[in-house]
Amino acid sequence: MDTGSKSGSEFGDEVPGGHVDAPELRYFVMALFFIFGGITSLNDVIIPKLKELFTLTYTEAMLVQFCFFTAYAVIGIPGAMLVRKVGYMRGAAVGLGIMILGCLAFIPASQTATYWLFLAAYFVLAAGVVIVQVVSNPLISLLGKPETTSSRLTFAQAFNSLGTTIFPIAGSVLILGSLASVSAKELTGPALDAYRSAESQAIVHGYLGIAVALALVAAAVWMFRNRLPREQHDDSAGGGAGFAGLDLLKRARFGYGALCIFLYVGAEVSIGSLVVSYLMQDHVMALPEQSAGKLIGVYWGGAMIGRFIGSALLRVLNPGLVLAFNTCAAIALIAVSVTTTGQVSGYALLAVGLMNSIMFPTIFSLACEKLGTRAADGSGIINVAICGGAIVPLATGALADATGGNLGIALVLPALCYAVIAGFGIFARKPAAA
Repeated sequence: MDTGSKSGSEFGDEVPGGHVDAPELRYFVMALFFIFGGITSLNDVIIPKLKELFTLTYTEAMLVQFCFFTAYAVIGIPGAMLVRKVGYMRGAAVGLGIMILGCLAFIPASQTATYWLFLAAYFVLAAGVVIVQVVSNPLISLLGKPETTSSRLTFAQAFNSLGTTIFPIAGSVLILGSLASVSAKELTGPALDAYRSAESQAIVHGYLGIAVALALVAAAVWMFRNRLPREQHDDSAGGGAGFAGLDLLKRARFGYGALCIFLYVGAEVSIGSLVVSYLMQDHVMALPEQSAGKLIGVYWGGAMIGRFIGSALLRVLNPGLVLAFNTCAAIALIAVSVTTTGQVSGYALLAVGLMNSIMFPTIFSLACEKLGTRAADGSGIINVAICGGAIVPLATGALADATGGNLGIALVLPALCYAVIAGFGIFARKPAAA
């Protein structure tokens, strides 16, 4: 690895306690959290748009999330291997470049009005997101004292939530607001293809704007490529080439934590993907599509607020017990939502976002506690586990279709996911063994 010609103290050095003295990089990492959080939540706006354009069932519409989050399973381990080889900063630059390609791939998808091309574009975009996330989670853990990792990662995740709050609101205006008065169900043949191509231009314009922003960030990242010349990554002790870090799953704490990441992301994405359709139901809030889309910002905004609060609380409270409390509260809110009507039902479901706030960073930090120089391997496995965002929403959509579109019954599946995570909070309340 090119370490540059300047001293380690100038570029960022390891200090007693195992962390890196490069405080300005925290702002860079927070910017990355903002970007990939916003891009991920934008799927929640795209799903109802594509569902209408291509007259999809809930299961078919959830293929957007399936393709997006399948990238975590496919790219997670290779992404960790890449980061070990080229380092955190160069790895982030590669990830951002792939994200730009994914944004540009929406152009041919729109021009041909082909659903599977949209799905392919989401996979490419997500592949870049995965690599950026493999970099971001362990890097923010290194940029401070080990004993405040949960608090620091939760604070960084708050900027992830800032992105997930802003992007859906803007996307609802730009994308859902452009829906024509005519429906795809009323058209056939060339007229239908022309309608799909024209209406999907709003999606293209949105992602082209994101591509420009990503290019600027990638250029800034490249300028910092030599900022961490002394970073260390152990080769995987088990599993061999192509299976870096799989031996970590033998550790009960890490294996259970990886499962909970799978379930948490699946539950969070399932609810976010259904929010628009749920709020549009007559017995809930009977909102028009664009208005329901804007309320996605409340769901993700709750997570943002909760993460800022959580970053402070986790400095003084046991992270495992806080995790258990939040998951139980999420289950209670889902129960209230599906057994009531009107605004109580709608806002109870949206409030689950507040409970989600500290879950990912807390599960991540508890699972990866004391991994040391194998942090990149652990992050790679955790990012594979994020493929729960592909599996659980697809199963939730299938359950909704099987029950005649009953979204209340479908929400039982995310509630079960939260129940398992509550158990992990109790299990991991004690410090990890070395």
